[in-house]
Amino acid sequence: MTVSRVMTHNPFTISDDTAVADAMALIHKEKVHRLPVLDKERKLVGIVSEKDLLYASPSPASTLSVYEMSALLARLKVKKVMTKEVITVTEQTLIEDAARIMVDKNVGGLPVMRDGLLVGIITESDIFKLFSELFGTRKRGLRVTALVPEQRGEIAGMAAAISEKGGNIISFGTFLGEDVSNSLCTFKVDEIGKEELQKAIAPYVVRIIDLREV
Repeated sequence: MTVSRVMTHNPFTISDDTAVADAMALIHKEKVHRLPVLDKERKLVGIVSEKDLLYASPSPASTLSVYEMSALLARLKVKKVMTKEVITVTEQTLIEDAARIMVDKNVGGLPVMRDGLLVGIITESDIFKLFSELFGTRKRGLRVTALVPEQRGEIAGMAAAISEKGGNIISFGTFLGEDVSNSLCTFKVDEIGKEELQKAIAPYVVRIIDLREV
């Protein structure tokens, strides 16, 4: 799956000459956490987050008067507080690569570019929504977490055994196990009882860590 599947198309943007106060007002109005910054030619020149704007604003403990703070914020432009070295992705970037970049670079969003132009943005919220979808959280079923031997055919055999018992796999994910000899598998199944499911997967797992109806 690529970024184009989950990104926000045509995101809200501001210019580099936008006042910090106006940028903050837009963030609050539209309930977003970051805004790509474009220049007069509509080229991406930066990105500003809600945190950037808050840090740029005078402290509530400031001795400045309301009028002085308003005047200060009116003069302070986004170009002074934005991040100029923007990390971007394209529509064809894999979702997992976008997530890895966000984790490695400690950023909450990535502008999406096409031929040098901004076409979208993908954020940590988009990744969370996809994570929820991946685990089938909106469907009822039996959720299993089990250690499975890191051997060819084990997962395929387990899936076949579940199918033979009439079970339907809603979602399936694999993660690092306790060591190199096994994998941690989390999956959700419906159309099968708990006891039948346990019997079906028993020959293929090291142990069942968790089994619950959700």
